[in-house]
Amino acid sequence: MQKIDKALIATSNKGKIKEFQKIFSELNLVSLADLNIVDAIEDGLSFVENAIIKARHGAKHSGLYSIADDSGLVVPELGFEPGIYSARYAGENSTDVLNRDKLRSCIKDLGRESLEAYFVCVIVGIRDESDPLPIISSGTVHGNVSIHESGEGGFGYDKLFYPDGFDLSMASIDAETKNKISHRGKASKNFIEKFKKIGS
Repeated sequence: MQKIDKALIATSNKGKIKEFQKIFSELNLVSLADLNIVDAIEDGLSFVENAIIKARHGAKHSGLYSIADDSGLVVPELGFEPGIYSARYAGENSTDVLNRDKLRSCIKDLGRESLEAYFVCVIVGIRDESDPLPIISSGTVHGNVSIHESGEGGFGYDKLFYPDGFDLSMASIDAETKNKISHRGKASKNFIEKFKKIGS
């Protein structure tokens, strides 16, 4: 197979782009924003479906090998919310701040200060839009979400999430450690192992 040395990260999320550029440092990566491609409509009912939708959309409009992820925070005691709606938990065109505010409010409504939760990440790689066998990998990290924000790093819900075994929030953990323990780091490691078999 032809060597893959350039790929699309099928997202406009600056936080995700930054993390992926560190993880896939050996690849020449471009994003949707770099190519003026609009984001895909995420109308799947699972992380896997949405990741495939985004990867296929990216491949179709860029002509490049397309890597996409769908990730989110799952809080079982909140009916598994925010789940696949993590990025728009507080409504369409929401912000990280508004999403965190809504989550804190939901936790407080239960009379609690924290709840068990886990992050999920599914990464999909597609050679072209008709690729019948995409690479699919996943990763999770378990911990608790708190009503108390901490840390200046990360994005999304990182300031509220405390992974098991750490007294620090995900936003307070250094990038190298985060990439090892995080849902995206675990999914990426698994993805890279599979990618090397087809992309070199």
